[in-house]
Formats: sequence, structure tokens, C-alpha cells
Amino acid sequence: MGDERRRAREGGGRPALAARLAAGGSVYADEEADLLLSAAETAEDLERMVRERVDGRPLEYVVGWAWFCGLKIFVEPGVFVPRVRTAFLVEQAQRRLAPYMVMVDLCCGSGAVGAALLAVAPDAALYAVDIDPAAVGCARRNLGADRVWEGDLYDALPAELAGRVNLIVANAPYVPHQAVPQLPREARLHEARIALDGGADGLDVLRRVAEGAKSWLAAGGHLLVEASAAQGPKVADCFAQEGLSPAIAYSEALEATVVVGRR
Repeated sequence: MGDERRRAREGGGRPALAARLAAGGSVYADEEADLLLSAAETAEDLERMVRERVDGRPLEYVVGWAWFCGLKIFVEPGVFVPRVRTAFLVEQAQRRLAPYMVMVDLCCGSGAVGAALLAVAPDAALYAVDIDPAAVGCARRNLGADRVWEGDLYDALPAELAGRVNLIVANAPYVPHQAVPQLPREARLHEARIALDGGADGLDVLRRVAEGAKSWLAAGGHLLVEASAAQGPKVADCFAQEGLSPAIAYSEALEATVVVGRR
């Protein structure tokens, strides 16, 4: 593919490739052209990737991975693609890391958040959970099979962890049901609905996360969840009702909101 890549760059192939991607709706056509050229192993492979991308398949599914917090995270069709804004959830969690702590990543999806935390706390014990078998399989590629559990939130965790967890993170679905059809085409057509739809007000899963946290957190432990800016105060109230001391953190740069609760 080296010769094909060279010819694409030197012989006008790359601009033509970028033009095809732009015509298909790509906002970052030049960057995507470079990525596809570097990812494809043969000319046939490149053509297949371009067709898939022009047809609207998410770029991460086309190449099989996404960059997240400086890590290459494997993603598979249907599995939630890690968002740039979720780096703020990782940042807030990293501030609360300590040696040899026990961490839980609920609604882990591809395992991107857990992987980013392990990158700076490799001695931590991580338990990642998702209810979607496809996500579980993907997370096991990124985290290792022994760290990923399949099931409904806390129900999937080993019982002996109760009261011993130092940090819980959750990038749970929080899009209100009626807003799901308004999501970008790539998300609403390609990602699993269970990873997006948070119920009538978007908080169905987050309420359950908050309700169960106290039974699993050690004294002084933290629960951190991602939400929208409008949902932040409601989630904080929910934390308080469950006996957690809440705080809300905002990132204007990433347009991200994280609610933190401390037991």
C-alpha cells in the first residue's frame, strides 16, 4: 500500500479522495483522507473504506478504532464511539486517583474511559460493566477479558466489592427519548439505541447509578457521571438524595458537564 499511498499523494489521488469524502458529507475531508490512506493496506481496502464512509458509516467503524485521551481504542459496529467531551470525565476522575484503588466503569461501552484511567493508574483494580454483549466484547479487547463484566449496572459486579470501591465512573446514556431522532445521523443510525436513550428526561439510568452507588462506595469514595449542562443540577439533587455530597464541574472548551458525588 506504500506505493498506492505515494501515488495518491503525489499524483492527485489524495485531493480526489478528499473531494469524494466531502461530497459524501465529511466536514473534515482532508484529515479523513489522510487517515484512510494510512489505515488501508491495499488499494481495494482503501476503496472499500471510502465507499463505506461516503455511505455514512462512522469513520471509527470504517478504520476499526478511535483516538481517545491519546489512546487507540478499538471500536466495533454498533458500539458507542467515545466522544471527545468525555475526556473531561476522565480528567475529573484522574484528579481523584490514588495508588491501588478499586475503580468501576459502569456503562463502559468500548472501555475507553477505563483504559484512560488505567493508563495513569496501572496498579488500580478496574471492573468495567456493560449490559450490551457487543460492547462487552469490544471492551475486553481494550481492557482484557478479566476486567470486563456483562450485566445491568451493579448487578454484574462481584458481591465482595460492596463497600470497597473508591471510584465509580459512568458515561451512561443521558439523551432524552424524544431527542434521540435529533442526534447526528452517524449516532442515531449506527450506534446501539441502548447506549443513547436515557428515557423520558434522559436520567433513567443515571438515577439508578446514583441509587446504587452508596452500597458499593467505600467511605470517601467518589461517583462521577457525564450529563448535559441542563441536567447537571437535577443529577446533583439526585446524588444528594442518595446521601452523596454533590458538585458540578463544567468545561467550556469541551462543552462537557460532570457531576461528582462523594460518600
